[in-house]
Amino acid sequence: MSLSRTVPPAVPATTASPTRTGLIQITVTGVLWGTTGVAVQLLRDSTGLSPVSIGFHRLAIAALVLLACTAGRLGALRSALRATPVPLLLTGLGLGLYQALYFVAVAWAGVSVATVVSLGLAPVLAAAWESVRARRLPGPLRLATLVAAVVGLALITGATADPTAAAPTPLLGLLAAAGSGLGYAVTTLISRQASQHVAPMTLTTISTVTGALTLAPFAVVAGVGVPVRPDTVALLLHLGVITTAVAYALFYAGLRTTPGSVAAVLTLLEPLTAAALAVALLHEPLPLPVVGGGVLLLTAVAATYLTPRRDTP
Repeated sequence: MSLSRTVPPAVPATTASPTRTGLIQITVTGVLWGTTGVAVQLLRDSTGLSPVSIGFHRLAIAALVLLACTAGRLGALRSALRATPVPLLLTGLGLGLYQALYFVAVAWAGVSVATVVSLGLAPVLAAAWESVRARRLPGPLRLATLVAAVVGLALITGATADPTAAAPTPLLGLLAAAGSGLGYAVTTLISRQASQHVAPMTLTTISTVTGALTLAPFAVVAGVGVPVRPDTVALLLHLGVITTAVAYALFYAGLRTTPGSVAAVLTLLEPLTAAALAVALLHEPLPLPVVGGGVLLLTAVAATYLTPRRDTP
């Protein structure tokens, strides 16, 4: 009997490719979300819009673009809503609410507290929930990744936030930031379940429409008028199309193969990207803590890529 018949050929793993693709999709999402800060700052300076109103415009533009793109598949949207109405509507409701709570936290407690608490709490809560469901604690690698990511986030945010920013009601701001982090974690976990049964484009369309409707009352109170100028239109289109429609479609697609806690770690690239853009485009200084925090965040992301299946509940 020949060797060719006694030794079976190696079969390549088929699960590595979709897993790695999901990681890449969510990494790109974090980078795209990182461009939001510069765009919002430029838009606020030129229009005076409140952050909540900008958030509403962002979701409303994304919803209109996605509805136009899916005009020929409205039946699929209705079918998805009939099949799984609660997860889809909760995803959109959470999308609007955790953004609103984050903006409130910034106004009441400052950028640093709002960012560290809301973004840092999400991966910890998601990992805790996954561990409870799996009935085992996260392994050393997962814990080290979470610690490195959260410490890196704290270093970057603490160094880039305005130290003189007023915090009129810090306790209420802290609670709003915690609510935003909890909402982000819960929404991520719910949307991950929904993404297993609903196409990413359908999920993104329904969630942005629901999120825009959620923020609409707050935006109307704050004012939604926008001067129609080329720079204003370009910034709003960037926020609505790139950082919302495209980014969330990639996010929901990546969630099909990526645990919620891993996704929350990867999207911490958002503040790192924002800091890099502020240095490159707004000529802000590059403090040493930002460099150290960036190294920690990139290390956490690299660890996630190198062991995408290991140590995951």
